Amino acid sequence: MYFRDQPFTGTSVSRYENGQIATSIAYANGKKQGPYRKWFEDGQLSFECFYRDGKKQGAAKSWWSNGKLRSASNYDRGVAHGLQEEWYSSGAKFKEIQLVYGREEGPQRAWRENGKIYNNYEAKNGRIFGLKRANLCYELDKEEIQYAE
Repeated sequence: MYFRDQPFTGTSVSRYENGQIATSIAYANGKKQGPYRKWFEDGQLSFECFYRDGKKQGAAKSWWSNGKLRSASNYDRGVAHGLQEEWYSSGAKFKEIQLVYGREEGPQRAWRENGKIYNNYEAKNGRIFGLKRANLCYELDKEEIQYAE
């Protein structure tokens, strides 16, 4: 980001028409550096993450407008890495996936809002083993191993 033809260092803040802060992000020498936060118009936090050298680094979280956690993700040098979780607005868990620098690796699970699992598989070396888009695991017939490309 540049200000008056110079790389900007400082905090950029945007506001809603009612004066409430909408976003706040820190910059150092024109690159995002430090905390980034977004708020709903009512002032409740909706998203936060941290930037290092212009890339997301560490934990990122988002919330539903009802205050419940919406997502919790992890980043390393701008790439999703590690446990990534999402929830329905009711608070029920939606999905839990493991990533190794943006690629699925390890156990991957997703649930319907009623708590029934519909994805439960293992990703290993670009291959997928298990059940995808299943209503109930024991009701499936002719399940095949699916290979990711």
